[in-house]
Amino acid sequence: MQLFLKRLNDIFVSLLGLIFFLPFGIIISILIVTGSRGGVFFIQKRVGKSNKDFGMFKFRTMRKDSEKKGLLITVGNDIRITSTGKFLRKFKLDEIPQLINVLIGDMSLVGPRPEVRKYVDMYTEEQKKVLLVKPGLTDYASIEYINENDILGRSPDPEKTYIEEVMPAKLKLNEKYLDNVTISHDFRIMWKTLVKIIVQ
Repeated sequence: MQLFLKRLNDIFVSLLGLIFFLPFGIIISILIVTGSRGGVFFIQKRVGKSNKDFGMFKFRTMRKDSEKKGLLITVGNDIRITSTGKFLRKFKLDEIPQLINVLIGDMSLVGPRPEVRKYVDMYTEEQKKVLLVKPGLTDYASIEYINENDILGRSPDPEKTYIEEVMPAKLKLNEKYLDNVTISHDFRIMWKTLVKIIVQ
């Protein structure tokens, strides 16, 4: 019953969110395409439930083909990020298109954030438990590491810091959610996320 209610909530909120954000999405799209060469969306392959890949939607915040010219993670004042992209990332507006992923069932509103295949292949058997549920738009790790880019930007070796420190800590936080996958828990996390974005 909890999974049914969770899916029902995902469909309702994502559909409502897409309708509400449509006018803002049009404005954001214009700013993106006039600010730098390339399309509006960036679709990246991520790993979802049952270890299956899917295409995750985002508003494009980096210059065209940037993923081929650097790390898979972004750090500090990454020169690949456009001026519009910096604003979108600060307020997590680049994540809005993932409501499409939620609507079609690739993701949920709340759940462990989906990772790229390179890093998922480094998971231990224990850490792979996060793949038992749908990935989400937000989770405890998203709240705790809302300024992850800044943290990695202060590291002399950002990818090493991510793999050895940040990623294990985030996966540990996901255990809190896996122990209580309920609709009421989802609402608490969504509220905490909204508050964190506003006050950061």
